Amino acid sequence: MKTALLIIDIQNDYFPGGKMELVGSTEAAAAAARLLAAFRKQAWSIFHVQHIAAQPSPTFFLPGTPGADIHTSVAPLPGESVITKHYPSSFRNTDLLEQLKSAGVDTLLICGMMSHMCVDTTVRAAFDLGFSCIVTHDACATRELSFKGITVPAEQVHASYMSALGAVFAQVKGVDEILDNMQATV
Repeated sequence: MKTALLIIDIQNDYFPGGKMELVGSTEAAAAAARLLAAFRKQAWSIFHVQHIAAQPSPTFFLPGTPGADIHTSVAPLPGESVITKHYPSSFRNTDLLEQLKSAGVDTLLICGMMSHMCVDTTVRAAFDLGFSCIVTHDACATRELSFKGITVPAEQVHASYMSALGAVFAQVKGVDEILDNMQATV
């Protein structure tokens, strides 16, 4: 089995002062940075995903703005793959699948933002494409949502999506558990 780290949309607009601030973005990015450091140390495959808005009236991730930039905590190094996407799925209209196949990857360790949108959509697509998936719950962040006048706090949105993904589509683990498992295998 060959595992790759897939870091989804950890971009400036999701942080304090950004156009779409998420709950826990700073903490999630710090957790993702720990995974990134471990993968770099082992020289394992890393794929960064960057969302650039393409819809008619975007409000965040605007092309050419600092808000669309990948956050410095997980910024790609030269030689690390950066996938640009315009949809929630990291696979839709990108070459991610081809790059993963070319690298011989069969397992994805996934983290990023937003739990309920791009992380969820990408994990389900990866599962459908035959990848084994591990989602790092504490390296993901989201925001509160509303439905029919009911506001759902971000923590409950996140827990709902992690529990749904963990039921069928992925293993859901914390960063410490993943790093401990990595130490045991190297």
